[in-house]
Amino acid sequence: MKILAIADEESAYLWDYFEKSKLAGIDLIISCGDLDPRYLSFLATFTSVPILYVHGNHDEKYRQIPPDGCICIDDKIYVHQGVRILGLGGSMRYRPGEFQYTERQMKGRIRKLWFQLFRHRGFDILVTHAPAYQLNDGLDLPHQGFQAFRDLLDKYKPKYFLHGHVHMSYGRKHKRYDTYQETQVINAFERCEIDYE
Repeated sequence: MKILAIADEESAYLWDYFEKSKLAGIDLIISCGDLDPRYLSFLATFTSVPILYVHGNHDEKYRQIPPDGCICIDDKIYVHQGVRILGLGGSMRYRPGEFQYTERQMKGRIRKLWFQLFRHRGFDILVTHAPAYQLNDGLDLPHQGFQAFRDLLDKYKPKYFLHGHVHMSYGRKHKRYDTYQETQVINAFERCEIDYE
């Protein structure tokens, strides 16, 4: 299964210079947040594959302009072709606004998922906006990751962890790919293709 992961910055390759052939062979599109909802709607008009998304900390506009033809997986386990995908959007709380959480609030969200996690026997892909604590996160509070995500990786050992929020264009050298124990960690900034075997 080929997955297109996107986040944070609309790809000119896909939006400004779009050709339908660029999505050929893609089986699933996953947005890790902070993208224009019209960009997701645009992609949805050119493909029949599911487009899943979690909210980023700048996605308040999704309340007024939800991305048409896309599926929000915040606080859910979505199963696609047998692959279990858990979504947890938002960032560390650093100002008033939606889709921002304290560490305690994020742990509370995860606790509410206990039955889904039990019923599905865990998950294969963790999709978030923010990174995990000290795993490709930033040093400042807005870009600090969640310890709760590390706890999920420790307990369930998913195959992939997809996140956004820390732009590859930031001064600190954020990695596109990393590994944490048995999990491949991928920063989905702009766009990235993944072959899920």
